[in-house]
Amino acid sequence: MKAVLLDTEDHYGIAELDEPTPGPGQVAIRVAYAGIQWGDTMVRDGHFPVPRPFVPGFEATGHIVAVGEGIDPGRIGEPVAALTTAGACAEVAVAPAVLALGIGDMPLRTAAGLGWGAPTAYDLINTTSRVRPGESVLVHAAAGSVGTLAAQFARLAGAGRIVGVAGSAARADYAAQFGYDEVLLRGEFPAALGDEKFDVILDPAGGSTRQAGVEQLAAHGRLAAYGNLSTYEPVLANTNDLLMQGKSLMTYNSNLLSQTHPERLADSASRALGLVADGHVRVDITAEYDLTDVAIAVQQLANGSTQGKSILRVA
Repeated sequence: MKAVLLDTEDHYGIAELDEPTPGPGQVAIRVAYAGIQWGDTMVRDGHFPVPRPFVPGFEATGHIVAVGEGIDPGRIGEPVAALTTAGACAEVAVAPAVLALGIGDMPLRTAAGLGWGAPTAYDLINTTSRVRPGESVLVHAAAGSVGTLAAQFARLAGAGRIVGVAGSAARADYAAQFGYDEVLLRGEFPAALGDEKFDVILDPAGGSTRQAGVEQLAAHGRLAAYGNLSTYEPVLANTNDLLMQGKSLMTYNSNLLSQTHPERLADSASRALGLVADGHVRVDITAEYDLTDVAIAVQQLANGSTQGKSILRVA
């Protein structure tokens, strides 16, 4: 089979490899599309140390072609959207069966827009910060795959005011399509907000953005940290100050959740998929690349050029 390989020099190439065989609890998928997500940039840049050469790709849609021990053979032929630990940028990939979700009649290309971003956004709104009706929500990286979905999930949860933060005017205009009441530029945060406080803040940035976010929380507000786009430097918070104002600094790690409680992640992914299937939530695929162009796709995401979701066409 054809597969992308990331070598020790951080270069991507196409290689011919043997098709992987699913182990216990796994399925093998004939991949139609692979999603591009932030984890791809982290692997490339060495923040996720993995043995090289490495077959990248953490999201796949396609049809199940084989099952491992303990998995119903009746799933062979089922169209699925799967979250993988690696290997989605190949003609055949393996994934945990519990994280290979049946998509029914949904087109494989549409389902490729879900990936890890959909359960992440769903959980950030519904299980981590638990947005309540009437609450205000601030979302950083508003134009990305998580940000565009989070705004929609927040609206469905009954949020009263939803504000996004984006890195450029073009990205702010794009994010505004997904239900934000206002979208600020990154350089305007937090000054443009004045004295406005938020019940919930979603922060994948870290650093000074996270520190400012804690100050921007209302009483009983929750800041959900789920990444470090800007810096890996630690952010220190005084728990006594948080306690006095009822503020909470929370974290969400979907990769860890897939290892400790994959059934929880699968449930959230399934709920998100259902909301897309019934038209309550829209995924937006803004770029489609050939398998040979994975380096371009990852770099576009890394440098902030990507809006919405990018995918690779495998078959």
